[in-house]
Amino acid sequence: MSEAGDHSDAETGTDAPTDEDPLADVPDWDDEYVDEVAGRLVHNYDLEQDRTVEGESFDLYGAMEIHSQKHIIHPSISFAHHESHEHLFLRRVEHATVAEIDRLVALGHDLADEWVEADEEHYSTDFTFVLVAPEVPDDVDERVAAVDERTLLKYGYNGHYDVHVAVVAPEQERLVVSEDADVAEALALWEPIEREEPGLLGLISRRLQI
Repeated sequence: MSEAGDHSDAETGTDAPTDEDPLADVPDWDDEYVDEVAGRLVHNYDLEQDRTVEGESFDLYGAMEIHSQKHIIHPSISFAHHESHEHLFLRRVEHATVAEIDRLVALGHDLADEWVEADEEHYSTDFTFVLVAPEVPDDVDERVAAVDERTLLKYGYNGHYDVHVAVVAPEQERLVVSEDADVAEALALWEPIEREEPGLLGLISRRLQI
């Protein structure tokens, strides 16, 4: 552990503080639930509407990139630079099925092969898939709970990536998420947001485990 004043940590996200309304450029999904979820996500994610990847269509796509580095004495002298990336895909479906969950998990691994730049600066990349459905069948609940898809890159030297899945039934106020998925608070609109939000630093600390 370093002495105070010798080392400092600096973390930056893609969003810099501004006086502009963060909701001004958020697309309108013409879906009350998705619009409200987007309102919670926009403070940390860059959001897109109607994104298609590998033949799979999604109503909402969100991307976040976080950089962390340590400074010695002066900000111009830095080391231990790490990057963390998040990709969130959400769509509304008529029925949530185990087969669709399996297909999305496989898609996550395919995207990791294409999108992850595995080098010494890469810490983590998360792919999270969300299905908005009228209900959450028991077999889907069990399948989501069983999702545990962390892959180490070069034995962890180049970080890792995770594939997460969530299924939410807003009308029933029911949500199931795979382990370590960080989207529960944004999806459970019937639950209040934490009174003391961790903010960007807290989010980075959880993601980078610093």
